[in-house]
Amino acid sequence: MSSSSASPAPAADPLGAYAIVEACGKQFWLQPGRYYDLDRLDAAVDDTLQLDQVLMVRSGAGITVGTPYVEGGQINLTVLAHRRGPKLIVYKMRRKKKTRSKRGHRQSLTRVRVDSITVAGQPLA
Repeated sequence: MSSSSASPAPAADPLGAYAIVEACGKQFWLQPGRYYDLDRLDAAVDDTLQLDQVLMVRSGAGITVGTPYVEGGQINLTVLAHRRGPKLIVYKMRRKKKTRSKRGHRQSLTRVRVDSITVAGQPLA
């Protein structure tokens, strides 16, 4: 047996490119090619949207953090469907008073697919 000192190939990055964006008053971690459920957006199915409030971008070149937003950062989305989330039960009871209130809630959601992440016009993925 020959003992070669070949170093193992570097492992592929499991995360790849991603961005952290602000949408609907919340922060989301978005990766290209995946779909996400956001709060209901005013857009028709198959419309394309752009999110400009990009807080951070990670690519093979490194991490770019905005102050507060990344300059020239943009996320391109495609609306797949409008849905409703799971039913949540809100139950209120005052003990010894015979007062009970049961109410359900389902959040309206928009399912979107991330098409691309761009910074200064250069697509990352």
